[in-house]
Amino acid sequence: MALYYDLPVYRETYQLILKIFECTRDFPKEYKYTLGQDMRRDALQLVRSIYRANKTTDKKAPVDTFLDEFELLKLEMRLCTDLKVLSFKKQAELSVLMDSIGKQSTRKFFPGHLFKDFI
Repeated sequence: MALYYDLPVYRETYQLILKIFECTRDFPKEYKYTLGQDMRRDALQLVRSIYRANKTTDKKAPVDTFLDEFELLKLEMRLCTDLKVLSFKKQAELSVLMDSIGKQSTRKFFPGHLFKDFI
């Protein structure tokens, strides 16, 4: 079993968290403590889920939590874009990371998934 912080999905999720904290710092006050705070919390939940999935023998619950929080974060990012809270450049940076994480995490139920180290 690999250490959770050695997994590529963890490393990219951690980079995503840093980017989200950087981006939400510049949100207008109206969104900083609502949408911005929710994005930070949901991003941190992703890392918690990776840690828990790596630690336990029953991977289903933490992986399901990861996938749920990931979808919520995608929705929040889309909302930020529609509200014009995120610049196009920041949106593109976040989207690249989200795409990579999504490809790694959605392979859970298919062969060759990067969460295979949890199993």
